[in-house]
Formats: sequence, structure tokens, C-alpha cells
Amino acid sequence: MGMLKEFKEFAIKGNVVDLAVAVIIGGAFGKIVSSFVNDIVMPPIGILIGGVDFKELNIILKEATTDAAGEAVAAVTLNYGMFIQNVIDFAIIAFVIFLAIKGINNLSKKKEEAPAPPPPPAPTASEKLLEEIRDLLKKQ
Repeated sequence: MGMLKEFKEFAIKGNVVDLAVAVIIGGAFGKIVSSFVNDIVMPPIGILIGGVDFKELNIILKEATTDAAGEAVAAVTLNYGMFIQNVIDFAIIAFVIFLAIKGINNLSKKKEEAPAPPPPPAPTASEKLLEEIRDLLKKQ
């Protein structure tokens, strides 16, 4: 029963719950970024380089054939276009995360740089006189 209690404490700790939330949100964010790259970024880039669709870029290593039973055997291809697509996905994700962390850091700096409370007002002339009298009495 002790192991079950330890596991429960571990699973309910804030760090584990935060990690689970981060993984779920990260998965959803990945879909958003993939859609952004595939549907918004890549079409203009494809037009700029002559209407090329990156997903279709490949090198055929072995042509498609049919085997003795008459079934089609798919071609063996080196899909370097998908690699380019994934590199661009990664670069955009990394840049967005950089911007998010930079924004969070700027917010935390602003909190740290919040104006300090104003210094207490300078003592009045009568307070200064009383302090001098106190100091003289301490010396005696």
C-alpha cells in the first residue's frame, strides 16, 4: 500500500500535472503550426520557386513494379521535399517559442523593474533637533 501512496503523491505533484498539460497543449500547438506552414507559408514559397510543391519533391531510387502475382510494388523514393518541409516546420516552431519566452521574460522584467515605493520623507527640522539631543544624551 505504501507504493500506491508514493505513486499518488508523485502523480499529483504540480510538476507532473504541468508537464501533462504542456504535452497536450504542445500537441495541439504542433497541429496549428503544421497547418500554418503547410497552408500559409509553403504555397507562396512554392510559387516563388516555380510552383513546386515541397511534399512532392523526391528522388526515385527504384521504379514501381508488379510482382509475379500481378500485385503492384510501390516505388522506393527518397523524399527530400518532406525533409525540407519538416525543417521549415521546426524553424517556425522554434521561432514562435523563442518569441513566447522572450515575451514572458519581458513581462517578468517589467514586474521586477516596477517602481520602488517612494523613500520616506526627510525628517523635519524639529525631528533633526530631537535626534541631535538624543545623540548628545547617549554620549553622556
